[in-house]
Amino acid sequence: MSSTTMVAEAMWLNIESTHSVTDDQLMILNFLFGKNFERATRIVDQRGVKKICGEPSGRSIFQVVGESRKKEEYLCFAEHFCACYSFFYDVVNRGEQLCCKHQLAARLAESLGSCVEVKLPDEELALLLSKL
Repeated sequence: MSSTTMVAEAMWLNIESTHSVTDDQLMILNFLFGKNFERATRIVDQRGVKKICGEPSGRSIFQVVGESRKKEEYLCFAEHFCACYSFFYDVVNRGEQLCCKHQLAARLAESLGSCVEVKLPDEELALLLSKL
């Protein structure tokens, strides 16, 4: 795990423990993730993060609204994957970013406890995931 990832993980855990974020934490996360973090905070402020939970398994995935005029929604796992173009281009192909803004928005919203929670039967969640 890189030192950047370790610092970010410590920030997420701290935010999650208090369900609040300080100016210092915002500054550190902004330093680590740059413009993607600023964009992620706008998505969270607009309540654009849904946590879709399967029942009875408890498995979950995030659905995050994009910032384009189309307001597309992207499925993502906050720490590992997003279905958006930026994830594949900037994170996977070029390695320029640690994650995309949708992943950051999902992680921030979950840490703050501000996700819109949606419950689905496991079968419906499986169908949703099969479209990835």
